[in-house]
Amino acid sequence: MADDHTTQGFGIYGSRLASLDPTPTLDKLANEGIIFQNCFVNNSICVPSRAAILTGQRAQTNGVIDLEGSLAPENQYLPLEMKKLGYQTAIVGKWHLHDEPAAFDYYKVLPVQGKYFDPDFRVRGDKPWPENLVQTKGHSSDMITDITLDYLKNKRDPNKPFFLMHHFKAPHDDFENAPRYDSYLADTFIPEPESLYDNANNGSIGTRGKNDSLTRIIGSSVSRRNLIRNQAMNIYWNDTTIYKKYREAKDIRPEEYVKWEMNPAEREYTSKVYQDYLKKYLRCVKGVDDNVKRLLDYLEEEGLMENTIIVYTGDQGFMLGEHDYIDKRWMYDESMRMPFFVRYPENIKPGTRTDAIINNTDFAPTLIELAGGKAPDYMQGKSFKTILETGEEPENWQQATYYRYWMHLAHKHQNPAHFGIRTKDYKLIFFYGKYWVDTDDPNATWNKESWGNDFITHTPPAWEFYDLSKDPKEMNNVYKDPAYASVIADLKTQMEQMRENLNETDAKYPHIQKVIDEHWND
Repeated sequence: MADDHTTQGFGIYGSRLASLDPTPTLDKLANEGIIFQNCFVNNSICVPSRAAILTGQRAQTNGVIDLEGSLAPENQYLPLEMKKLGYQTAIVGKWHLHDEPAAFDYYKVLPVQGKYFDPDFRVRGDKPWPENLVQTKGHSSDMITDITLDYLKNKRDPNKPFFLMHHFKAPHDDFENAPRYDSYLADTFIPEPESLYDNANNGSIGTRGKNDSLTRIIGSSVSRRNLIRNQAMNIYWNDTTIYKKYREAKDIRPEEYVKWEMNPAEREYTSKVYQDYLKKYLRCVKGVDDNVKRLLDYLEEEGLMENTIIVYTGDQGFMLGEHDYIDKRWMYDESMRMPFFVRYPENIKPGTRTDAIINNTDFAPTLIELAGGKAPDYMQGKSFKTILETGEEPENWQQATYYRYWMHLAHKHQNPAHFGIRTKDYKLIFFYGKYWVDTDDPNATWNKESWGNDFITHTPPAWEFYDLSKDPKEMNNVYKDPAYASVIADLKTQMEQMRENLNETDAKYPHIQKVIDEHWND
């Protein structure tokens, strides 16, 4: 798994960037197995996604709803279940779940986000977690692969099957590539999304505000549209006049809340930032792709390639300038869709593609069944083993997935809290615009030291609806179109039922439920 490696950053998903051939190794691997075109995250942010993968459970069930969530060793279900099946278990690289990954037989993991260069790793040792540190010298993608190769060569029992989670830090921001990639794409023009310059009818009053006034503070941007955080502040490390010069929402003056205009000068500036952003991102992706080749070469040399199930994914998608957004968190497809493909020649026909809907709670049940076990009842996800083996959806397979972004105006990325449902053809989103703690309650407590958060500000409630069969890039919110009234009503009914079935209601959050009740029939 790579961090924030979105489907646009591959050849196999046919994005505008596919012609750049950013992932030759991963594309070859994917084409030797099955590619999922509708794999979705249930909350597009690192810690909750990783918790869902390890538990097979949704946020309110596993207790990890935001970046501050942790996963105790006894709840690290996937490695525990794999051990019951006779597998030795290991995790290397990005962990980010705060508690010790003690359910694994072997671990060597980055502290929290970790560093791109000369990263430290947390290991088992004489001191209590997390005090046992090992220092390394080099780029994190190379170091993580070195550690995995060392595990495979020297630290596992070759007579027992292994379950290994190899997790890159790249291409997470701030996109620091190994120096050998500095010239990669240097003279290449990176194709740009049309919505970078004109967001048409994407969004709602919940994301744009009345008369587009909130566009100046909602959704971190490539352009200078967002006054609080935009990409130049993240990527121009040597420019002290702009790097990390983020602003506070409370300091934005009333006269600055005016509709953003993409005039020729701003368009030129935005294009430059986009080009620099994408080149940094894709250089990190190139490092991932090359290091995956090192792993595959080892498996080939050792005769393990045909008897190893290889799964590749990212922990969520990522906005690469679409709608003039950066980062993830949004329910828009570029953020919500996960890359996911599996190679296992014995049971998976090469060259298979499926549009079956799966989400990250389905991973653990599937891996357990592939290892010869039975998915435990406490997991909410469903095994898609039969889809892997046949390329076909079984009868009564899920036709929709539920999404919930629990945080609100966090880390200066300024995404309003929202939830929604996605089918193959439609997407319905409700922006309820409040933090999960009732910040209006004078007795409420929350982490007020958490960086870059504007939890106390509420944003307008609003609905968005996209007909993905006609509008795959989500450029036209047709929630108010009477032609879709019956479709929307049906989706609301489905979503209510999913929220109940998945233990994802707002019974514990009455301040949010009040907003839902007041605006459900808007």
